[in-house]
Amino acid sequence: MNGKKGSFEINIPSIPKAKMPGNGKKSSGDDTAFFSCKVWIWNVWEFCKEDSNRVVFSLKVGLAVLLVSLLILFQAPYKVFGTNIIWSILTVAIVFEYTVGATFNRGFNRALGSLLAGILAIGVAQLALSTGRVAEPFVIGISIFLIGTVTSFMKLWPSLVPYEYGFRVILFTYCLIIVSGYRMGNPIKTSMDRLYSIAIGGIVAVLVNVLILPIWAGEQLHKELVASFNAVADSLEECVRKYLQDDGSDHPEFSKTVMDEFPDEPAYRKCRTTLNSSAKLESLANSAKWEPPHGRFRHFFYPWSEYVKVGTVLRYCAYEVMALHGVLHSEIQAPYNLRITFQKEIQDATTQAAELVRSLGKDVSNMKRTLKTALLKRVHSSTEQLQRAIDMHSYLLTSNYEPSDSSKPLPKLSHTLSSTLYDLSNQLAELDKTDLDQTLNLTNQNPPPPQTESYHEMMRKQSRRLHSWPSREVDAFEEEGSFSADIMIPRMKALESTAALSLATFTSLLIEFVARLDHLVESVDELSRMAKFEHEGL
Repeated sequence: MNGKKGSFEINIPSIPKAKMPGNGKKSSGDDTAFFSCKVWIWNVWEFCKEDSNRVVFSLKVGLAVLLVSLLILFQAPYKVFGTNIIWSILTVAIVFEYTVGATFNRGFNRALGSLLAGILAIGVAQLALSTGRVAEPFVIGISIFLIGTVTSFMKLWPSLVPYEYGFRVILFTYCLIIVSGYRMGNPIKTSMDRLYSIAIGGIVAVLVNVLILPIWAGEQLHKELVASFNAVADSLEECVRKYLQDDGSDHPEFSKTVMDEFPDEPAYRKCRTTLNSSAKLESLANSAKWEPPHGRFRHFFYPWSEYVKVGTVLRYCAYEVMALHGVLHSEIQAPYNLRITFQKEIQDATTQAAELVRSLGKDVSNMKRTLKTALLKRVHSSTEQLQRAIDMHSYLLTSNYEPSDSSKPLPKLSHTLSSTLYDLSNQLAELDKTDLDQTLNLTNQNPPPPQTESYHEMMRKQSRRLHSWPSREVDAFEEEGSFSADIMIPRMKALESTAALSLATFTSLLIEFVARLDHLVESVDELSRMAKFEHEGL
């Protein structure tokens, strides 16, 4: 009661009130931490699920390090090698690579570098001992300077770049052996113990990598090349399909689309990965050369370099696909009705080309050698039809032709592939005569509103960029100053013609892609011949 009749005063303690926000924040923080941990676990799971060999590789490295560490943990081997046995652990950590071929390559560089460094260290140590205690440190110091200079220069030599790690091993192994031998007083014993430890580590790394679920660089290279074929074919079909279906009604900003890396085009990202796969293919090919015959690759001197050559030709085809993708997202766009006018010819050429690329990838995957004569003929035939259609209807790509309806395909000349030039000229003559008669009839009647006004009305109604470039509307041209109709209309027609020529650019890039397929077929045939693929006639 607060002294007034019929009223009450409720006192709320301050302590519970202070605790409530604190408890809420703690709960919110716990939820956030739990959610972040859950997201991280999910990302790790997806990363492992994408390539299970990553988990296998990690477990094998842990096993190899454990086996070498037992030499230190047990007393008997530790008495034999002493503290030098720790070099075995360093060798395993350095030599153990993802693939068997890379491990052999790294192990060879490690073994050869350590052997040369041990021989040099023993020789220089004996020379330093013969000079006396006063001159000994100077001899050792000068030798370290010379070894560091020579090895650092040699690993930069272009032909010796693959052995760069070997020169690095020579440098640090020599320095460690010569300096520790000088302090311990017995460089020969120190060198031999460390060479034994390095050999033990290298042998353990190689045996574990080869005998327990081996990951072959040759298999990785083979799968990578096959995936590149499928990526190029998928990206080509995706790009052409979007180009023919896009009517411009929902065209996002190019800058936003680039920042999002084209989320609605998954095949594009795969094709871009193909363009960036040059270094990966070369690295896998160099590692595969060190691997013994295995699996499906059962003969010596397998032509791994041919895989790199095929990948190079395939990338040149992918360049054309990326150029088509650039036209798809360019600021200059051909009208939708002009694109669908040649829809059948473009789709046929695209379908046949993608089928040929997939067929080549399937042959490489199955290691079969098949004849591609029939597929090549169909590809060339569909491309010739596209070329013929563009040539016969090139008048549609000029500014002199104005469509009446922008949502329907433009009229095309009735022709067949077997029509002669005489028939084509007659059709063009009849078309010109019809246009002339229509023009005369219009001039004899009451003149309709000027064509310029209807053109302006059409341009004002279009808020999206379909027929103009730069992307400004007609009002912007009128506000710039004293533009007369005689100046503005030709300028607008020129811009419209430029937009129409975008279709010619797209079709020429598609035809160039087909032309490069001939080189791709030749490179795959050369690979199948050198790799002795099983011959299978169609």
